[in-house]
Amino acid sequence: MSQLECVDLVKAYGGKIALDHVNLQVPKGKIVGLLGPNGSGKTTLIKLANGLLTPNSGQILVDGKKPGKDTKAIVSYLPERTYFADWMSVEQTLRYFSDFYEDFDRTRAEQMLHQLGIENKMKIRQMSKGTREKLQLILVMSRDAQLFLLDEPIGGVDPATRDYILHTILANYNPNATIIISTHLIADVEQILDEVVFIHNGKIIEHTSVDRIREEKGMSVDAYFREVFKCSENW
Repeated sequence: MSQLECVDLVKAYGGKIALDHVNLQVPKGKIVGLLGPNGSGKTTLIKLANGLLTPNSGQILVDGKKPGKDTKAIVSYLPERTYFADWMSVEQTLRYFSDFYEDFDRTRAEQMLHQLGIENKMKIRQMSKGTREKLQLILVMSRDAQLFLLDEPIGGVDPATRDYILHTILANYNPNATIIISTHLIADVEQILDEVVFIHNGKIIEHTSVDRIREEKGMSVDAYFREVFKCSENW
């Protein structure tokens, strides 16, 4: 069974089509890059998988179920923007996750926070953007979820923070879980990916393995992406 499946999935905002008859199967136990330019439909697809949006037609399934109460228990979602209030402390965010998610491993989270020197009493408003990104990712990756949906986890942060974020993803990766990383910063993430899904104007252009791109095309994922999307500009 696929961890995530889309069947003729359509989502529109008013008269604008965000996802156009998407068919996709993401297997269990893979780290998958959802790759495309800004506005290509990446965030819409992730929000649908997390149950924040509903499709206009077609269906999306998580572990064989429609997004809802049952799937929220197995999905760990990192939104593109931080959602904690500025007045909250690290301790309050830890309690928040402990209260809401039975699979949250507080000990794991505190170990990573300690490694970074992020103290429980620190307030969100005292943190840099990079530290906020690290905190939220640590919380999300400290769940024993089956599907992790990470929307632009390295967007807008410095290279050192990107390296830490990618290390955190790998260090906390359950081989039986699936991670979907939405990003347009392909060169930074391709070393941790098993598969890639190219999306453009709400359509899936290609879904293939990273090894296949390197072996058959003889190029990096980033280089292949640029080649494919250069051709797609005329579509």
